[in-house]
Amino acid sequence: MNHLRTAALDRLAAADPGLVRLRLAGSAVLGIVLAVAALLPAHVPLTVMLVGAIAAMMTAFTVNDPTPGGQAVTLVLAFLTGAASITAASLGSALPPMDSIVFVLLIFVAVYAQRFGARGTALGSIGFFLFFFPMFLQAHLKQVPQLLMALGVGVLANAVVRFVLLRHNPEAEFLRVRRAFRARLAAVVRATEAHLAVNGSERTRKQLRSALARLHECVLLIEDAAPDVVDARAADRLRRRAIEVELAVGWLASTVQRTCTGDLTTEVRDDLIARLARFRALMERDPRELPLISQTGEYSRMLVEGSRIDEHAAPGDGVRKALAELALADDRAQRAADPESVTDPAAEPDDEPTPKFAYDNRTRSAIQAVVGGGLAVLGGELVSHQRWYWAVLTVFVVFIGASSAGATFVKGVRRLGGTLIGIVGGVLLALLVGGNTAATLALILVCVFGMVYTARVSQVVMAFFITSMLGLLYSLLGTFSLEVLWIRVAETAVGAAAGILAAVVIVPVRTRSVMLDDIAEVLDDLEEFLGHTRGLLAGEENVNVIELSRDLDRSVEQVRTTVEPLTHPVNLRSARRDYGWHVLTTLETIAFRARHVAARAQPGQLTGTDADRLRRFTGRLLANIDVLRKALAAPGGPTPGTLVRDDGTPVSDRVEQAETRAVLSSLSHLDEALVALGRVFGLEATDPRTPATP
Repeated sequence: MNHLRTAALDRLAAADPGLVRLRLAGSAVLGIVLAVAALLPAHVPLTVMLVGAIAAMMTAFTVNDPTPGGQAVTLVLAFLTGAASITAASLGSALPPMDSIVFVLLIFVAVYAQRFGARGTALGSIGFFLFFFPMFLQAHLKQVPQLLMALGVGVLANAVVRFVLLRHNPEAEFLRVRRAFRARLAAVVRATEAHLAVNGSERTRKQLRSALARLHECVLLIEDAAPDVVDARAADRLRRRAIEVELAVGWLASTVQRTCTGDLTTEVRDDLIARLARFRALMERDPRELPLISQTGEYSRMLVEGSRIDEHAAPGDGVRKALAELALADDRAQRAADPESVTDPAAEPDDEPTPKFAYDNRTRSAIQAVVGGGLAVLGGELVSHQRWYWAVLTVFVVFIGASSAGATFVKGVRRLGGTLIGIVGGVLLALLVGGNTAATLALILVCVFGMVYTARVSQVVMAFFITSMLGLLYSLLGTFSLEVLWIRVAETAVGAAAGILAAVVIVPVRTRSVMLDDIAEVLDDLEEFLGHTRGLLAGEENVNVIELSRDLDRSVEQVRTTVEPLTHPVNLRSARRDYGWHVLTTLETIAFRARHVAARAQPGQLTGTDADRLRRFTGRLLANIDVLRKALAAPGGPTPGTLVRDDGTPVSDRVEQAETRAVLSSLSHLDEALVALGRVFGLEATDPRTPATP
């Protein structure tokens, strides 16, 4: 039983690093409970009580400022914004044309407000939804004082939960992230076991790739959480060690895949699988028991066996050596994560400010959302004169966070699919509770928890919980019927179609154009990384290249989000899917090699002639980046030039130190990835060692 409980907790930690989503979902549910408990003695109508619950839920879901002080300011602004929306919605109910006009204008404000960061996104969403729900609840102007009182209670309930009951604890969250890191590390090792057991297959290869991607997400979370609990030097050391573990486990995965291509006897394969399983058992221990792994006999045996491997390696020795390297890297990371040196978090420099008013993709998305909202009003009125606002809500949801027409299309399809599934769930739940108020309220809280918990993971599942919750709300209000739920589906389809039509026709933002802009950002970050890495290795400057590689990772992650419409199965053109995957895989290779360089680069590693060769080599890389940038700026135009291949300048075997050779080798692999990226955009690559043809 204890084993099952431990396994379940490990899976939870791996799925939700730091338990951030669990805390948000718990805050939403607990805030609703407090708001309802505070409003019950006042004997207010059910609609008023629901507004208080909605206010508690929305503030828990949307207010995400990085500091408690910023969150408090946003909560005050949320109350003012929500009060204005509730008042406007109640006034609009008496003037039917005005409510649809204001509702559509609110879409523009909410979508455009995303440029103002987390606070703008929160206030825009709160303003929109607190206009929507009074219409859903059919609130009247006479109820405005009670509705504002309920809004204040809901905001205060969330403040109590946020700052008192479920207060953010950086030390505890850091420990949970470390647990998640070890759980995901064990998941990668488990995936290598499965891949080795079947001697390699496409399914296990995809599982291995997915496990590595999830581990990388956790490494970024460690980098984010570390400065909150340790000083700057310790945080930098921990980041470096975490990246070393990621590189080592990546090498283990690639070694296992190469091993599967050779001939392995059953005994050797079983022995390797058993070693991986024993190593995974060490990985799954509690990270607080430092330095646990290095105090085991299994750890010592792995190091000894890994060090004995030479050029006459037997089958499977590569996996054994990779295991030894991973064990050593993990032990170093455990020691670096010792939380004894807890200090106040260091202030990080502010990001470059975003222009407050500009015509860019966000402005175009806001214009498209307004047009889509207008179309949704017209189409929604044809479906139902009373519930047209569901179509407008769908337009808002599909445009929030969407940067291109393709992203809008994918979100619209997901929204409609989740709604269709939610119809079934709503009907079954409404029939299950059968008018039992207590059971209905309990199931509504379950749906709220599921909606918030899955919002960042799956839009389909989130839409399912939303639709199921609305079915229960209709049951609670006494207006539940299958016809109402089917109207909800029809309005959702109208809203999705209106949003997609507006995104495709009105000043369309193509997925490819956004992708090219995001790739240009990646190249800018790579250029900065290479420039400072050259200075660090040559001893000309002392800079934290770990931070620069982290910026590069973030930019590649943005490309991953942007190209999703190309790689998603809803895209029926296989050539476009292959194109998207090729671009993404190449950029991930570049980011991986940059992390490898950042983890091992030290000041002044190269001197004299080696430093001169490094300058020539990085100069050629920077020139190639410039050619790539020009090709991205004018897609489909004349070729701006050719890329120059490696001419053998930084020959790694001329350097004696193994760490330095590893850095130069990673730079060479990064160079190859740049050339591969150039081929995607039609750029040729020349080899300077090849004589020119007269």
